[in-house]
Amino acid sequence: MAWQANLNLAYARHGARVVAHHQHSGPLRILQSLYPEGDAICHNVLVHPPGGLVGGDTLDIAVQAASGTHGLVTTPGATRFYRSDGPLALQRTRIQLQADSRLEWLPLEALCYSDCQAENRLQMELEPGAEMLGWDVTAFGLPNANLPFVKGSLAQHIELPGVWLERGRIDAADTRLMDGPTGLAGARCMASLFFVTGSAISRARKQQALDIARECIAASELAATAGVTSPHGQVIVLRALAPLVEPAMQLLRNVRNAWRQALWQLPVCNPRIWSM
Repeated sequence: MAWQANLNLAYARHGARVVAHHQHSGPLRILQSLYPEGDAICHNVLVHPPGGLVGGDTLDIAVQAASGTHGLVTTPGATRFYRSDGPLALQRTRIQLQADSRLEWLPLEALCYSDCQAENRLQMELEPGAEMLGWDVTAFGLPNANLPFVKGSLAQHIELPGVWLERGRIDAADTRLMDGPTGLAGARCMASLFFVTGSAISRARKQQALDIARECIAASELAATAGVTSPHGQVIVLRALAPLVEPAMQLLRNVRNAWRQALWQLPVCNPRIWSM
């Protein structure tokens, strides 16, 4: 039986505290709000109890942040796209940030099992003054379990309407894409970290973010397969290819922490769930 699940998460300010209001149908949940940084930043963990998606499943996630709020959303584990006999498994996320709000969208990786038919969509809408730090990490197959990605496909869509659009299709049968030097070149994990805003980023601030990311990349084992650029005045994006999830995730965490300190003057504070 296919699962159809919806979650609506909205951040609002009640006095000095940012609170999360949420409604759901189907197997999607938000755990208790946490405040490791004080009342001004609300941390939440998004849970999908079935643990993965099969053909026909749809997860619809909507996140809103009111003016003056700062939310952080992560997950306790990977999102898994399992084998399908044909129907599509779809995860669709829409994020809407009002003026002068902030969001950190930091889900753990998506794992594409062989024979999956998957689509992962992220759309962000930011009013002037809103800012967002987010990432997307996708791995194909389970190399450590000797379960390679030999059949199936993933359609990937990341969009800030009118500003930035990345869309691609990874098909296991496309050997030139999977293994060619102008494709994944044998890597089985692709990762992006992005800082997007509702207003143009100043030249000095943009250069600072680029310099920080390049220093982190140079010190990483992925120095040869990672890079950072600003394709639009409201977007800075780091991309990396890796053989496994772990080095890609470590690079993204390092840059996220450094950007958080430099761009928002906030200390390093990783979600508690990551250390469990």
